[in-house]
Amino acid sequence: MERTTLLELPAAFSTSQPDSGARWLLGVDGGATKTLAAVLDLEDQSIHLGHGGPSNEDAVGARAAVQALLAAADAAIEAAGIEPDALGSAMLAVAGTDTDAIASHVRKARPSWTVVNDVIGAWATATGASPGVAAISGTGSNVFGVGAAGRSWRAGGWGHLLGDEGSGYWLGVQSIKAALYDREGSGPPTVLSDAVPRFFGAPSIEALASLVYSKPLSKGEIAAFGAEAARAADAGDAVAIGLYRRAAGEMARQILAVIDHSGLEGSFPVGLIGSAFKAGDVFVAPLSDLVHASAPGAAVGTVELAPVGGSLLLAARACGRSAGIDVEHLTRLIESAQAG
Repeated sequence: MERTTLLELPAAFSTSQPDSGARWLLGVDGGATKTLAAVLDLEDQSIHLGHGGPSNEDAVGARAAVQALLAAADAAIEAAGIEPDALGSAMLAVAGTDTDAIASHVRKARPSWTVVNDVIGAWATATGASPGVAAISGTGSNVFGVGAAGRSWRAGGWGHLLGDEGSGYWLGVQSIKAALYDREGSGPPTVLSDAVPRFFGAPSIEALASLVYSKPLSKGEIAAFGAEAARAADAGDAVAIGLYRRAAGEMARQILAVIDHSGLEGSFPVGLIGSAFKAGDVFVAPLSDLVHASAPGAAVGTVELAPVGGSLLLAARACGRSAGIDVEHLTRLIESAQAG
């Protein structure tokens, strides 16, 4: 089988000319529950935010998604006190299995703006838009990286029916299965057998099994159990610990494929993004060990920068202003703006 990359970096990275006069950048992080836009003033180092509703096409459809994206962006632009044509670059990172329809609609309204899949935004968030890897484990899972020569590679991102291994949803499903195996005697005892039905408000694990099919429980509801699984693992439950080790193995498999096919060598970051990594060492430590066994130069760690910051870094790279942004300072700017 001939393997080509599943996801390319936007052409703006290679075709645009550096714009030393670009002062304002727009970044947008669009997701299934909300949209956050930010305008960064490179001159006075200020951040101006705008908020919108869901903008994942899979969740709300293309028309509503585009309306949310533009509403959030316009709110941030207005907060900055500028006109849209004053932007040096605008980058919208949007969640969803296919962002082509979103990009087409946005281009009609704002021809110079660029739309990318949110995993590219996550890569910029994790690496500063430099060679390295972003590994996402939230409700779903996805991995994307770029090598020093600019070759990009993606692994995962196939959704909960065909993939999402190592994600919060995957951990939730595996926790329910482990409880069922305990109940029927085909698997080892685990505190998950009590924790699962209690969390979901079911009288028993067998009642929960019926609920999964009859309600059914949403991906987000199942993924939310990950925090309980982490507590069980921290308390020493062998089954819960084993689930996180399996999750680490699944994520490592995808990360190592991205490292290999993108041509990454030597030292580079592997940034971990998403709610599932809040489990801490029970997940991150075995994942780090597995990655380091094949890529000893990989710097594996969780990411502090908010996703909208990655979109701003992409916008900066597209107009040649990356040198004007300090990632740690940007992190603090966004945190302060969100707190205010």
